[in-house]
Amino acid sequence: MAHRTPRAVSGSPRRTAFTFPALITLGILNHTVLAGSRVTVSHYALSLHASPFVVGALMGLYAFLPMWLAISAGRLSDRIGVRWPMLLGSCGMAVGAGLPYLLPGLPTLFVTTSLIGVSFMLFQVATQNATGDMGAPTERAKNFSLLALGYSISGFAGPLIAGLMIDDASFSATFLTLSLLPLVPVAVLARGALALPERRHAHASAVASGIAALFRNRHLKRVFIVNALLSMAWDLHTFFIPIYGATIGLSASRIGMILAAFAAATFAVRLMMPWIARRASEFEVLTVALFVAGAAYALFPFVAHAGSLMMLSFTLGLALGSAQPMVMSLLHSMAPAGRMGEAAGVRMSIINASTFAVPLLFGAVGSSVGLAPLFWSVGAALAGGGWFARRR
Repeated sequence: MAHRTPRAVSGSPRRTAFTFPALITLGILNHTVLAGSRVTVSHYALSLHASPFVVGALMGLYAFLPMWLAISAGRLSDRIGVRWPMLLGSCGMAVGAGLPYLLPGLPTLFVTTSLIGVSFMLFQVATQNATGDMGAPTERAKNFSLLALGYSISGFAGPLIAGLMIDDASFSATFLTLSLLPLVPVAVLARGALALPERRHAHASAVASGIAALFRNRHLKRVFIVNALLSMAWDLHTFFIPIYGATIGLSASRIGMILAAFAAATFAVRLMMPWIARRASEFEVLTVALFVAGAAYALFPFVAHAGSLMMLSFTLGLALGSAQPMVMSLLHSMAPAGRMGEAAGVRMSIINASTFAVPLLFGAVGSSVGLAPLFWSVGAALAGGGWFARRR
């Protein structure tokens, strides 16, 4: 399939070369706020004697609005360009993180989680739209890998900063610190300092056809299905490994080490992705990732030792961590002209729907039939997805 021509990027060559590293840096700052606020909000709510149900509801609100609004956010970045959605999202991050500092209390946290969730979604969809238009089409997989690598850094830094601030200062100081980080993206974007891609108009017929046209495209539909399977696998690991570890008698520190092994693997594989992208196509990487992830899930019920579980989680992290940049590269190559943001919004809606629904749905199923059949079912679904991705 022919690659789409990238949109024009305004600015001098030197300014343009500076833009992508700066874009990754802005993403790291905003994602640090998202990751750090999850830890801070949950601990602050518990300190206010909130029930586990209330804490779960607060965490769910990070994904609830993005689940419904991501497609509209993608259309917005297609229609007006990426700078204003990124600027608005950064402003929302600063306001959302700062609200508990100004108005302490549990009710404020419901506004904070909703605002941070939807603001980061607005920023991220526009950032992904811009990333695909920077550089040659052959560089897309590498660029999306570098962007994902940046988010791996902030995914580690955010909880670490929040935890240290909570222990050594206070919840109020932590929220204030998090609210200051997005002010750097706000200042950079407000000045127009980055040579961001200009907007591209979609064909009128494409706009009128709506989302249905994206799903009628068999290549895009395949990518969306693969993305849904990968999102399910990622969210299920985050949710069920603590439960499974507790079931087999592992300590909290051992469970944390297993989850850390997964995170370390996603970081490691994203360091290697530029090298991998030069030697394998997107669908080849996705096929291998799905088969490996399926095998890992099939093996989980047979393993009851922390070291073995760390190895399986590390293997799963390698598979899932390699897939996301490939999905974004394929979306940008296959989306109709002027609709990349909308396609990225569909992907974001799928991811947030998975984040919101997987703990509820699979928690109910796991309670009824046990964890082993659940792991095997997911493994079979991922293996089927590997076969599906392998088809030409």
